[in-house]
Amino acid sequence: MRAQDLHNRRSTPRDPRLDGDPVDGSNGQVHMTSRGAKYWNSGSIPLIAPDLLGDIIAMASDLAIVISPNGLVLSVLVNPNNRHLAPASHWEGCDLRQFLTVESVPKLDERLRQYDETQSSSEMIELNHTEDAKWEFPIRYSLHTIGPDGTLLMLGRDLRPIAEMQQQLVKAQMALEKDYEVQREYDTRYRVLMDACQDAMIYVSLNTGRISDANAAAAQLLDTSRDALRGAAFAQEFEGRRRGELMESLTNVAIADDRSALEVQTRQGGHAVLIYPRIFRAAGDRLLLCRIEAMDGADDLGDALSKDLSGLYRDGVDAIVFTDGDGVIQTANESFLNLIDAAHMTGVKGKSLGGFLVRGSVDLKVLIENATRAGQMRMYATKLSSEFGGQVSVEISATYLNHRAHPVIVFVIRDVSRAEALRKPGVAVNDDAVRSVMEMVGSATLKDIVAETTDVVEKMCIETAVELTRNNRVAAAEMLGLSRQSLYVKLRKYGLLAKGAD
Repeated sequence: MRAQDLHNRRSTPRDPRLDGDPVDGSNGQVHMTSRGAKYWNSGSIPLIAPDLLGDIIAMASDLAIVISPNGLVLSVLVNPNNRHLAPASHWEGCDLRQFLTVESVPKLDERLRQYDETQSSSEMIELNHTEDAKWEFPIRYSLHTIGPDGTLLMLGRDLRPIAEMQQQLVKAQMALEKDYEVQREYDTRYRVLMDACQDAMIYVSLNTGRISDANAAAAQLLDTSRDALRGAAFAQEFEGRRRGELMESLTNVAIADDRSALEVQTRQGGHAVLIYPRIFRAAGDRLLLCRIEAMDGADDLGDALSKDLSGLYRDGVDAIVFTDGDGVIQTANESFLNLIDAAHMTGVKGKSLGGFLVRGSVDLKVLIENATRAGQMRMYATKLSSEFGGQVSVEISATYLNHRAHPVIVFVIRDVSRAEALRKPGVAVNDDAVRSVMEMVGSATLKDIVAETTDVVEKMCIETAVELTRNNRVAAAEMLGLSRQSLYVKLRKYGLLAKGAD
């Protein structure tokens, strides 16, 4: 079917008035000339010359196909400006399904069935055309009825530009993800290198004078933590240094030819250190890489001592536990894990040490308060509770360390269960108390003797609690399960008030 035939199907009988005078457009929507030509006014559609209709349809779409109700191709118009579409003139007279991929055939049948029911042109359909596996291209069609016999006009848009753009976006996304993975890899290498480096290394922004990053060795040398260093002003870590002066001095040393160092004194520990700066530029920002060394061989001594202490912590027979100021475990050695029958450090870290003591928070409060007040506490006798309910008699020494930004408490725990097994059974009591009880036999009733014995045991328990808590009356009352008022009454009863005050 040619364009003229297509136009004849859509044309209506000619109005005789087309050859007469123009119609007044005040009451209508069409203006006419004496030549009978129509043009648009208020949304009306003009009559189009048959020789122009085919060109208009071809230019308005990339591919226009006229098909019969059963899918037979009657006419094909290809946009002359679209040079990527394969020639389709030989489709005429053939079934359109011959030029569709396998998955597109049922889509066409379903759309034709829906259109026959609804006559709606709003729903689009995307079909993939192919022929002998030589070429393949996707087209999005809209369907329109153009004749009373059910003939359909399919106006299609080539989707290959959109598909190519989508492929470009996918490739760009994949490239970004690849760059991101490479960036993560380099970032991981950088972190591992910083942590493994034994030298104290700090990155400082030359523009702001603030620390960008620092490794663990730098934090230890400056007696602070890595988190406290990040974002802090570099000058505040040294005594008597202003930011502008320090940055200028470091820059002068960095650009000097002799690679000299800048001598400064740390603010926290007062140590004399040397800073070896190196200036470079990254992402438009100038940075200083500062390597810090302790002077007079103090770093060698510190390294040797650190190794010895690490060996003692790792291989020592006594359990060693580091906690924060509230008694929450930060780290512990293998000996402590053996005492409480813990399988791994992950099951202990972050828990309160009081959870492993038989008297719980009472013991922990006594240890922390005395260690915080006096700096240390020695030989505190109690029992540890294991993961499976077992109990071990131990002696605990606590030391309060306040040399860092966040103080820690170190607990050294010794197993004394074997020593207790060698001791004689029974509890040592005061000889005068025992003698007074024995003298009552024969001269007093058993009830009076038991009452006297109860007083002796009660006095011994109160004396022991006061001694263990170093005269901390509040902790002693909690340990005995008494109120403070009851404890003071009993101290006064047994004449222990003056003894506790000494």
